Amino acid sequence: MLDDALAAIDHSIQQNKREDGMYNAYNLLVLESEAIEVEHLYAMLEGQVASLSSGAIRPTHAADVLEALFESDMYRDDVRTFMLYPDRPLPHFLEKNRIPVERFESIPLLTKMLERGDDSIVLRDEDGCYRFNADLRNQRDLIARLDDLGPLYGDEARRARQSLLGLYELVFNHRAFTGRSGTMFGYEGLGSVYWHMVSKLLLAAQESFFGALAEGADEDTCHRLGQLYYRVREGLGFNRTPGEFGAFPTDPYSNTPKHAGAQQPGMTGLVKEEILTRFGELGLRVDEGKVRLHPGLLRAREFLANPQPFRFLDVEGQWQELIVPKSALAFTWCQVLFVYHLDDAAEPVMTVTLDDGSRRTLTGLMLTAELSTELFLRTGRIRQIELVVGRSQLFPD
Repeated sequence: MLDDALAAIDHSIQQNKREDGMYNAYNLLVLESEAIEVEHLYAMLEGQVASLSSGAIRPTHAADVLEALFESDMYRDDVRTFMLYPDRPLPHFLEKNRIPVERFESIPLLTKMLERGDDSIVLRDEDGCYRFNADLRNQRDLIARLDDLGPLYGDEARRARQSLLGLYELVFNHRAFTGRSGTMFGYEGLGSVYWHMVSKLLLAAQESFFGALAEGADEDTCHRLGQLYYRVREGLGFNRTPGEFGAFPTDPYSNTPKHAGAQQPGMTGLVKEEILTRFGELGLRVDEGKVRLHPGLLRAREFLANPQPFRFLDVEGQWQELIVPKSALAFTWCQVLFVYHLDDAAEPVMTVTLDDGSRRTLTGLMLTAELSTELFLRTGRIRQIELVVGRSQLFPD
């Protein structure tokens, strides 16, 4: 059953591919008495993230989707990142609730009602524009009003019912209402960058890169996906000055509206996905419970040009300090110290230092299941893990 469900979902994703190379995110199901129609809403960043994360898109096409995003109306060149959906002008107040003259004239009941001075459904304003009565809040109100007109207009009201309901939806398009995305300019409204979704895009791009490696995709495809990953990453706040970002660039913020800098500080912004992608850049992978180091997305520019001190909290909760040498970098994972060394003359090798001072050398760059468990449980048995790599194992700058 699950296989059949996945096949149907994959088919649905493919059917929602747009002519511009992206994917429709939300569809409207319109049920008629003798027909079913599907209408598409405008393109959304969320839909592209969902399609990339689905696993239903091959690596080459994943790169096409990312490139299409950069060419789309969702990309804001001024902040080098993406809005939730394309910006668009909203109609002014008096431009709303306008009934086209030809549609008004196609329903004889409306003309008859106005001739009698009855504006309970439609009125004509002083500019000659036909509008629905402002007391009608929704389609239910219109149906109730038509029921009240039965004794006055008889079969004429009955015959006009479906045409009027269709006209009401044509004028207001209630079924496509999306809340703040169609009415607001702040938070996640029009013109806004929603940083959490940009972070999700970053993670989806990284997943596509590692998926390409796992599939054995050609070198050009992998390199293309890596470049697109870093292009998405360049749009994040920490790559900007405080003046450009409108806040401290390293602080998490929810959104950046079109008319201001970053707004709404809080953990719903740039947090979880950036932690995940950073560990991904460092090559930390877990396969069937075993830790594997695969720094294929790490760039040589990350390694130090000069020695620097590194202060960290060990598994006993004690602060330690290490002088990280030139051409190296250091970080902790599960409160265990990792040190990478860049050496083009050496073969890739991983060395594990244990609490008894012994060292294990692993050429496969993968911890055993036993050592991986020790790492995850933070038992203190593993004190340090060192990795020696050459530039050929890294992502080219």
